[in-house]
Amino acid sequence: MILYLHGFRSSPRSHKAMVLHAHMQRLGLGADFVCPQLSHDPQAAILQVEKLIALCDAAPLLIGSSLGGYYATWLAERYGLRAALVNPAVVAPLSLSEYIGPQTNLYTGETFDFTQAHVDALKALAVPRITHPERYWLLAETGDEVLDYREAVRFYADCKHTILPGGDHSFTRWNDYLDALLDFAHASPAAGNTAAQV
Repeated sequence: MILYLHGFRSSPRSHKAMVLHAHMQRLGLGADFVCPQLSHDPQAAILQVEKLIALCDAAPLLIGSSLGGYYATWLAERYGLRAALVNPAVVAPLSLSEYIGPQTNLYTGETFDFTQAHVDALKALAVPRITHPERYWLLAETGDEVLDYREAVRFYADCKHTILPGGDHSFTRWNDYLDALLDFAHASPAAGNTAAQV
């Protein structure tokens, strides 16, 4: 099972979520993909995913993009899950504090107020350090124009990681890693680290 967690102001209709789901459908694995429309409220979003985790027959792989990567890290630590993190928002409370005010979901058109209370809720989800690096895979592109990829490299330093030159926040080479992500979903955590690709 794969639980895909989208980013801030995003949705299950995001490019990466739709491409991965379509790929899994072609392989007859469509039913093993879940991507909820996450609330803009961090506490509510976490509760949404916790309920989905509780329904899984086996431990799911969390795939988190941007803010979804921040959530995935907290959830992976709390529930002992594996997580693939795509251009993750490592310091989400800091990077999202500039978005306080009225916001619009880029896909659904929903409008909402992002408040200091939401930023504080993100702070409460901060993970001080990774306790089991073998459970994580960082995928990042150095050309990310929204987040500094070097923050992710530092935080997930001992984890499996793939760092690609260029690209942008959308992770432009997503299609190249679909099968590898499915392999990671079924791999033993003991598989350990791989070298960075820069």
